[in-house]
Amino acid sequence: MIDTIKFGTLKWHHIYQPSDDDLQHLLDDFHFHPLDIEDCKSYNQRPKIDIYDDYYFLILHFPYFDRQNKFLKTREVKIFWGEDYIITIGKSHWVVRDLFQQAKHAADDDEKFQLASSDQMLYIVLEKLMIESMKLVRQIGSEVDSINRDLFTRKAERIIESTSIVRKNIILLNTIFKPQLRLFHKFESGEIEGYADNMEDYWGNILDYYQKMWDMTEDYAELIDGLSMTFDSLQANKTNEIMKILTLVSTILLPLTFITGLYGMNIGLPFDNEPFAFIIIISTMIFIALFMLIYFKRKHWM
Repeated sequence: MIDTIKFGTLKWHHIYQPSDDDLQHLLDDFHFHPLDIEDCKSYNQRPKIDIYDDYYFLILHFPYFDRQNKFLKTREVKIFWGEDYIITIGKSHWVVRDLFQQAKHAADDDEKFQLASSDQMLYIVLEKLMIESMKLVRQIGSEVDSINRDLFTRKAERIIESTSIVRKNIILLNTIFKPQLRLFHKFESGEIEGYADNMEDYWGNILDYYQKMWDMTEDYAELIDGLSMTFDSLQANKTNEIMKILTLVSTILLPLTFITGLYGMNIGLPFDNEPFAFIIIISTMIFIALFMLIYFKRKHWM
């Protein structure tokens, strides 16, 4: 079903779950390229913009959190952009859906919704997507800061889990942002002319949003790698300290174990017939243990 909003001579068509009849209608009435219609039927398309004489076809990717607000996922935004219309296709990002509903209510209530061109309409959609994506990127940054604060605590398992989740989300952001950066440069450079004049500043604003998100993602990737290396070093140092203590204890107990084992043998040994043999042997063992402790202390081994 094709849902339509009119703003004077401009139209915004939104097809939430396009059927074959809906796509055939686009092919017959708007004369879109058949390959673009095929792209609308499938998912997991690469980001791109196809330039034709009378319209543009965009496939863009934007991140969103899953229901647990834990892992990032990718949602495609498919847009046909003509001189007096835009058409959004499929289960687009929730931002597009909500923005369409807001525009629809504004039109139904006869509110003043000033749009001078389809370029402006597309800019509003892209800007809203950029703002929401920026919020997600900043949330990832907050999680990186949280890991940094917890790094020197004893919550090792939680830090490992949080680091793994953040790293996975950053990798997804990289796969989303990197291939589209060149695409948005086409807007500002003038390679994509659009249909309205004086839009360079607006497209430049979209590119600024995107460039900033890309830079932030790269910074967070470097930070999480550094924090991960620091955490690994701390855990290795902690393990070394534990092994050092255990080694010192074993070293101190070794001669004591030898003495007790020796006197446990059923053979003649010194002090066998002494009435204070037990006290002498225990005193000797205590002296050896204290001597080794003092020696290790002076050598700064403990």
